[in-house]
Amino acid sequence: MKKIIIFTAVLLLVLASCQKDPGEIKVDTVNNKDASKIQFKKQGEVYFQDSLKNLKKKIDVEIAETEETRHLGLMYRENMPEEQGMLFLFPAEEFQSFYMRNTIMPLDIMFVNSKKQIVKIHRRTEPFSEKSLPSMKPSMYVVEVNAGFSEKFGIKEGDHIDWRKY
Repeated sequence: MKKIIIFTAVLLLVLASCQKDPGEIKVDTVNNKDASKIQFKKQGEVYFQDSLKNLKKKIDVEIAETEETRHLGLMYRENMPEEQGMLFLFPAEEFQSFYMRNTIMPLDIMFVNSKKQIVKIHRRTEPFSEKSLPSMKPSMYVVEVNAGFSEKFGIKEGDHIDWRKY
């Protein structure tokens, strides 16, 4: 009987140590459970610049630099202020391709090479579409902003970005 009590106590301690922080945001990307709790977390700033490096616009960004955060991206978000976006950092410069699966908002998606030059912009992407949106040239970074942002602020292919990470 004493062994059963000790075993049960140890088992409860192990299970308790495996529990996640109750304040942690839980997102089930397959079933979209609790996705409404995703809140913007400023992790840096992106600066859009013309070819002479003159500032066109600055935004606050979340940074997606792990496989998991890059896969999730802006999926399930219902809206986003104009001054916000997401910066994706990839480990190597290569051809990239995005899609809009589970993405509610139309976006402008900008592919950026290792020299921080915008090489491709997909404007006003279609929400929920699984159509491939390729970079067309090798890219190492991607910036997602609200649809119409690039047109409104005169951002075009050949322009540059820079960023600060917090």
